[in-house]
Amino acid sequence: MKTLLISCIAFTLLIGSMPALIAQEETIAPAANPEDVSSLNAIVTTLYGVISGDKGVARDWDRFLSLFKPGAQLIPSGPNKEGEVNINTMTPKQYSERNGGWLVENGFFEIEIARDELHFGSMTHIWSTYESRRKADDPEPYARGINSIQLINDGDRWWIVNIYWTAENDNLTIPKEFLPE
Repeated sequence: MKTLLISCIAFTLLIGSMPALIAQEETIAPAANPEDVSSLNAIVTTLYGVISGDKGVARDWDRFLSLFKPGAQLIPSGPNKEGEVNINTMTPKQYSERNGGWLVENGFFEIEIARDELHFGSMTHIWSTYESRRKADDPEPYARGINSIQLINDGDRWWIVNIYWTAENDNLTIPKEFLPE
């Protein structure tokens, strides 16, 4: 009976500590290539580059994860089947796990076509208009949208804090002021 009680207590403690262990895993970013995080242009170029690739080409998810400040979120938004606009919040690791297979199976290239920046102290907000293609040389994108990217410079490097995005749809077109001239 005593052994069963000790086993139950140990199991309860293990299950109870799982959220903390998962949270700890999310707070440890792989070391970044210093060139990838040395400037705003470098980190945004690396972000788009690391998720892009031909069909059958694996992505470098450690490089992707190294761009994000611990606690960062990726937040796609858009209408559901009922037309209500919703968000889906995930960590960079969850993004890689949910989308990694799809990116390899289908091929995916996302490029920035226009950018606006706002700065205050160590904080920067980038409004990045993008186009998505299955192959780098596809003549037309199959999707376009805007990434709202929040970044911080801690004095040593740039970090992505959040990316919140929405894609064009039948009821939402990117305004002219957010497209290239």
